[in-house]
Amino acid sequence: MKVNDEREDLIRRINETQRSLGRVFAQHPSPLFTSNLTMRQFKVVLLLSASGGSASGQEIAAGLGVGPGTVTGIVDRLLAQGLVSRHEDPHDRRVRRVELTPAGAAFLEEVNSVGSQQMRRIMDHLDTETLRALDEVTRAIRAAAEKLGGP
Repeated sequence: MKVNDEREDLIRRINETQRSLGRVFAQHPSPLFTSNLTMRQFKVVLLLSASGGSASGQEIAAGLGVGPGTVTGIVDRLLAQGLVSRHEDPHDRRVRRVELTPAGAAFLEEVNSVGSQQMRRIMDHLDTETLRALDEVTRAIRAAAEKLGGP
């Protein structure tokens, strides 16, 4: 088998395994699956968290790849759920900023905590040699992702 063919086969198998693992995780209760958030609403919450908890409507629109009008509706629904707040930018009154509320931050923390607990349960069943290999591979994936940068 050629090296390129082997690489493609390995990448395909890894992707299939990741999808299968995703299906296993989806069978366990998670606040992400029991929330009423749409994918775009969840993305806004993630964007806000990644940007330090606050972003302008234009920054959110750019992050989602949508127009400002679309962001208004998404943010309105997040406001109604108490996950974000909206206010004038103190440095530029023309700009409206959206911030995660404590409830929004708590929701994300709960999602992350449940995911971490599921991973911990799985890793508790792996031997030390496998954990070392997983640590090395996970660090290599993170380094490659950081090197590639944005989208």
